[in-house]
Amino acid sequence: MFEVKIETSFSSAHHLLNYKGKCENMHGHNWKVEVTLRGNELDKANILVDFKVLKHEVNDIVEYLDHKDLNELPEFSNESPSSEFIARYIYKKTKEKFIQTYRVDVWETPTSRASYFEEG
Repeated sequence: MFEVKIETSFSSAHHLLNYKGKCENMHGHNWKVEVTLRGNELDKANILVDFKVLKHEVNDIVEYLDHKDLNELPEFSNESPSSEFIARYIYKKTKEKFIQTYRVDVWETPTSRASYFEEG
């Protein structure tokens, strides 16, 4: 099994719905995103997925989120844009481009991370 990972980041604001505490108020994060792909087969250059291609596609996804109020985006309408929800959103968008997508980790602080992956 081979695994490749890339990191990127974006900044955005959000507030949590159905939550009691400080995070129900508008606030922002400098989100760090790690995308992991896994697979058994390499291409003719012995590469699972070209890092440059993966970074480009993932950066297109996070660029859409960058410097936005996530609560105002249609994809998060009437949803609480938690770190878990954001990780799933990025996972599903990445999976549309790369079947080997295995996991997405999203850090809202240097010590707090949420992950999304699908079993099976």
